[in-house]
Amino acid sequence: MSAPGPVPSKLTTGDAEFWLLVAECFGIEKPTFQGEGPSCGHPALFIRLSRCNLTCTRCDTKYTWDWTQFDPRKESTRRSVADLISWAASSPVELVVITGGEPLIQQTKLIPLVEGLLAGGKRVEFETNGTLAPDHALLLDGVRFNVSPKISSFGESEGKSIVPAALDAFARSGQATFKFVASSIQDLDRIAELADAHALAPVWVMPEGTTTESITARTQVLANAVAARAWYFTTRLHVLAFASARGR
Repeated sequence: MSAPGPVPSKLTTGDAEFWLLVAECFGIEKPTFQGEGPSCGHPALFIRLSRCNLTCTRCDTKYTWDWTQFDPRKESTRRSVADLISWAASSPVELVVITGGEPLIQQTKLIPLVEGLLAGGKRVEFETNGTLAPDHALLLDGVRFNVSPKISSFGESEGKSIVPAALDAFARSGQATFKFVASSIQDLDRIAELADAHALAPVWVMPEGTTTESITARTQVLANAVAARAWYFTTRLHVLAFASARGR
């Protein structure tokens, strides 16, 4: 990996344009992996942004948005783009995962962050719910989008969670993978409808669950049907390995 490039001077001006609301950053003090999707098992750094535009009942990161349960003053901080680039550059790990919450809520401010990470020899994956089309300035070599549209079984109205124009934009980008959380065979039927309607490919299916037992059980329920559709299948490695500990 090449040596980190210089941080553009404009990022150190203190201008609010270059600050992000961050829930947590991890992967350096306690090394970890990308736990899901095409890069499952790859060493990774994580920048988890705060805030989301959905309120899914099965969300496992409610501390990024549910202020009925969590205190936003304790669960989020403002961090500069320059600081985040320097943090990532302190590690030799190549993959940086930008997740949430919903990271694309702050995507205008993410452009200089992504540019700085790429200049430092990193590659970037976004974890996004697919409701916000990506800014063209983020469609750079070295950037991928793991798009996870939330079907109704995940606890959100599809009137909010399925945005056809945004899904079409991701499909056209050529830089997206579509990763659906599923609990049942009926969920797979709904995923197939969305994939056909919006030309979503490749399709990955991930069993819903926050414990080893629930993930294993749903893997066994779904595996044959996922294989029959010639889709990809992913587990949740971080849950299996670290029991859903925060910061892993």
